[in-house]
Amino acid sequence: KIKDLFPPCSIDHTTVLALVNALHFKGQWAIKFEEKNTREMPFRMNKREVKNVPMMCRTGKYKLARRQEEQVTVLELLYTGEDLSMFILLPKNICDESTGLEQLESAITYEKLAEWTNMENVYPQKITVYLPQFRMEESCELIPVLQALGMRDAFIFEQADFSGMSRGPGLFLSKAIHKSFVEVNEEGTEAAAATGVTIIPLCLHIPYKFRIDHPFLFLIKHNPSKNILFFGWCS
Repeated sequence: KIKDLFPPCSIDHTTVLALVNALHFKGQWAIKFEEKNTREMPFRMNKREVKNVPMMCRTGKYKLARRQEEQVTVLELLYTGEDLSMFILLPKNICDESTGLEQLESAITYEKLAEWTNMENVYPQKITVYLPQFRMEESCELIPVLQALGMRDAFIFEQADFSGMSRGPGLFLSKAIHKSFVEVNEEGTEAAAATGVTIIPLCLHIPYKFRIDHPFLFLIKHNPSKNILFFGWCS
């Protein structure tokens, strides 16, 4: 699914060492959406702009919890085997002219994500879920990101030390590119990549309609290890 990881002409005679890491994931929903229930429905991009998108729909038992402090509702969608889940993080509403994600994104840490996606004390409820189909690809240059995190020597000719890989001198990283792909449809998800909170479970006696009809964050998590494999947003 990921083609042309390195743009044309980005690898030439001056390239010494390139960093490449690849990961591919294809998962089927434990509870599949039926194509016959998918229809065009409005998705609010912001307060002013609305776009019709293919919206999937299914009624089933899902875990849904509201995180009061950040005003975000979290939905867990299990994949077959239940070792992997997709979590949808939907802000309460679009409160300004932006997408509504900015306030939520500013609160994100690894610890927060672990808390928000901890569903141990949340019980499945009968819910009608409306989830848009989406497909996205993204590419970014990693060198500035890694340097900002403190990894600098690896990109400097005079300071890089890759003696554990090669005895030859002058080895340093000249390219580091991350490219990702995610597609969500009725069958499930296909994804690839190269490179003290109050919890309120929603106790519902009738099917609750959970409409993911404005910008949201999503992540794919390996439940036994609690590792986050993919993380992104749809707006």
